[in-house]
Parts: sequence; structure tokens; C-alpha cells
Amino acid sequence: MVLLRQLPESATEEGSFWPIDGHTMVGWKRLENVQACVETILAEGIEGDLLEAGVWRGGVAIFMKALLYAYGEDMRRVIVADSFAGFPNPRLEDREDRHWTVKNSAAEAFMSVSEEEVRDNFSRYGLLDDKVVFLKGFFHETLPNAPIEKLALLRADADMYRSTMDILESLYDKLSPGGFCIIDDYAMSSCKAAVDEFRKRRKISEPLMVIDWTGRYWRKGQT
Repeated sequence: MVLLRQLPESATEEGSFWPIDGHTMVGWKRLENVQACVETILAEGIEGDLLEAGVWRGGVAIFMKALLYAYGEDMRRVIVADSFAGFPNPRLEDREDRHWTVKNSAAEAFMSVSEEEVRDNFSRYGLLDDKVVFLKGFFHETLPNAPIEKLALLRADADMYRSTMDILESLYDKLSPGGFCIIDDYAMSSCKAAVDEFRKRRKISEPLMVIDWTGRYWRKGQT
């Protein structure tokens, strides 16, 4: 990743940079994927809320809310899950996270965004209402008992092995048949290990589709 103000077109397509002023690090391809998934959910009536775990400045979650607003959907919630305080400490038992280098670094400081800032960003677009729900805390603390019945879209942007696994273990069973599971950080070995392990253990046979250099997704099978 690079930190830039003036970007080549390929960087904005792929989301391969850390924007100084932007509300998301996600490029056009991953945003288009979110839009396609949300539009399919609405067109087919897939039940459930939309959730992003790991939101940074909130750009993708705001985009989800904007799509619901544009289509006149006012019953679904957009659930915004984040520690709003950076990454958890790596666990010694998680081999994939032992050499995690972002913790307590300038990079982590850049990526740690407060809940208040994310709320303000929703408000800037006129999209903060009672259907935007914030879950503040590390995923292993907030997600297992979160007040969520069904999800139509689950988007994981957690970087670390353990954080990604916490998301999938806590929420995948709440994803409706036909719903979408989106992984933002598959290019990172820690995230890839968690996703591959979870899919293998759960015998998930739906193909893992490529979005861009790091984004992947699959659609949960109809049962």
C-alpha cells in the first residue's frame, strides 16, 4: 500500500492505496461488487441486514446505506462493526498473526478511526438514522451475541487471521441463503488462511469469486 494524494487510474480501480482524505480505501471494483450484491439482494428479496466488520472511515457502510436509500428500502439495517481503536493484540496460539507488524505502528494510528468520526461521515451524507447500528468493540467481544437475526450481506475487512475468523464464526450462520459473503483482505496471508480454513471446515463449495487483487466473495448456497 502507498499513501498518495494524486492517484493513477489503476490505483482507484483496484483500491491499492491509503487515501489521505477519502472515506474508504476500497477501489471502484470493490464498490461495484457491493452495489451488485445489494441490488441482487433487493431484487430477489434476500432476507436480512447488511453488515460490515472493519469499517475505517465508514465509506463502504455509507455506500450500502446510500444504496438502500436510493431504492427506497427503509426496513433493513446497516450494521457498522469496529473496535474504533485499532487492532487487537495478536494471540500467541494463532501462528498466522504472530508476526503482525501493524500493531502499535504509525499505520495502525492512521487506520484507527473513532466512532464519532464515522457517525459524522454518515451525517455528512444525510444518512445517519436509527437503521444505522454501531457495534463498538473487538469482534470476539461484540459479534457472538450481537442483536442480529439475519444478514443478507456480510462484509469482512479485518486483515488479521483471528479477527477474520471471529467474524465468520460468529456471523456466517446468520447469513441467509442467497446472501453474500465478501472478503476484503484475501491478498493478506493472515486473512486468506482464515477464509480458506473456515470454508474447508464448513465444507463451503460455492466458488470464491475474484473482485480485484485482494477482494473475494461468494454467494451462500440456497438450502
